[in-house]
Amino acid sequence: MVRPRAGPAARVLDRYDLERRLGAGAYGAVWLGRDTRLERNVAVKVVPRGEGPPRAEREALAAARLNHPGIVSLYEAGADEAAHYLVSELVDGVTLGEAEARGALSDRDVLRIGAALCDALEHAHAAGVVHRDIKPGNVIVPARPASEAGVAKLTDFGVAHLAGEDALTHTGDVVGTLAYMAPEQAEGARVGPAADLYAVALVLYEALAGVNPVRAAAPAATARRVASGVPSLGRVRRDLDPDVVEALDRALRRRPEERGRVSDLRDALHEAAPAADAGEGRTLILPEPAIVEQWRAPVSWRQRLAQRAVAGSAAGIGSAVALTAAHAPPVDPVLAAVAVGAAVALLPRLAWLAAALAGLGWLAVGPPHEPGTALVVATGLAASPLLLPRAGWLWSLPAAAPALAAVGLAGLWPALAGLVSGAWRRAALGALGGWWIALTEPLAGRDLFLGRAAGTAAPAAWAGSAGDAIRDALVPLGGSGALALLALWAIAAAVLPYVLRGRAPLPVVLGAVGWATGLVVGTGLLAGALRGLLAHPDARGALGGALAGAALAAGLSLLGTRRWEQQSPS
Repeated sequence: MVRPRAGPAARVLDRYDLERRLGAGAYGAVWLGRDTRLERNVAVKVVPRGEGPPRAEREALAAARLNHPGIVSLYEAGADEAAHYLVSELVDGVTLGEAEARGALSDRDVLRIGAALCDALEHAHAAGVVHRDIKPGNVIVPARPASEAGVAKLTDFGVAHLAGEDALTHTGDVVGTLAYMAPEQAEGARVGPAADLYAVALVLYEALAGVNPVRAAAPAATARRVASGVPSLGRVRRDLDPDVVEALDRALRRRPEERGRVSDLRDALHEAAPAADAGEGRTLILPEPAIVEQWRAPVSWRQRLAQRAVAGSAAGIGSAVALTAAHAPPVDPVLAAVAVGAAVALLPRLAWLAAALAGLGWLAVGPPHEPGTALVVATGLAASPLLLPRAGWLWSLPAAAPALAAVGLAGLWPALAGLVSGAWRRAALGALGGWWIALTEPLAGRDLFLGRAAGTAAPAAWAGSAGDAIRDALVPLGGSGALALLALWAIAAAVLPYVLRGRAPLPVVLGAVGWATGLVVGTGLLAGALRGLLAHPDARGALGGALAGAALAAGLSLLGTRRWEQQSPS
């Protein structure tokens, strides 16, 4: 492996300086390179001699036939006594697999990516090139695509088959990645364009369903699933356009001759994309700033571990607080906090649901015998899995909003919610925090933010009856107009990353100040409109919390931008 020297960067092919390794695989590594003649950054794949020169040569021959905005362009190929080198365009973006793991793509994005990949494959197949290794890691999603045809770029033609030339492998050999192989490819048979169609359809299935339907814990089990066929996408995504489901199901049929053409799938994806859900993830044309990169869904086991630790800690603390406030807790609050926290960290959704049901059951039929309290608490708990079904690690966090309100920092919550990835997740968290504050006020019998609705009775009057709780707590809340706060906070959290755009401190600070001002003014107008419907609509904690949140978000944005600049390959 060629490595940069301690002083000036290593130079290969007499013109490319290798500055920093971007990634590595089974056949060499990809480096950020600098073309010293044309003064531009490039990507240089370095394949040491003895580790797959035929693959490097095949990739160069395949890429040389292709010229399409949806395929990474090859600039030059060469070799020296140390390695083979493939010099290609440097794409500023992430792989499709990374984008999926970060929760960065909406359904509309996935369909647009799929249409672009199909268009690129049509070009490759017309040039006599069958890719044979299409998978999320071989698809790059550019941060700023130049055109609709370039919203995704196919790369790594190292095992491609070229028409008119000897095959890279003999019949009976298996090349590619098993979890994305067509059945005939997994059996070692000669493959054609239909195998690429199957693979791209499986990649899109995984992006839309959140799971690869054939991947198993062991290769043998994966091979059995490949052979047995793929279940319909409609079984897990009934909300998708039926034409998209039908097109993907057809492309995933076991027999190659039954899959149709790549153009059929492209047309179905292209027609459905404008009407597809764009509520989750980020758009491809307008990427979110670096602040979001610090808080996205996991891209590594360390980040998954951190998220589970956050989920467990929040659930444990919430359990301890609830039990400490109870008159006769059935278990020691500290022990309960440890048990619930550990369980939620291991199984975020399942353990959270179990703990929630156990707590509600104890409130309703246990020694407290407070079915009214249980009902009000249940309305708060149920909102998290309904609005964030795929983000179990976030379910416990909105319960922190009442704690912020209790110390006069209610306005800080929308800023905290604005730090997660995905516009929908941010909006949902913002609204959930407001929902928990609105419910906690009648539960606690005290005003925390906008105040209790007129007509809300003291907790003792309705705690023992679910019917009374509906009449004396939930109905007044629903008719007070205070739930408009949920919409305000949802919007504030969703737009936060976009108002902090920029790398210089001044635009970020101005954006943060503008955001805080908008939040405070909006809250003030809301409180003024609700006078007479709420007990004390003074929006306590709105100003201090909003300013604290804006300062926190701006600081993280600037830190994240500097970190991004240090790591960016462009």
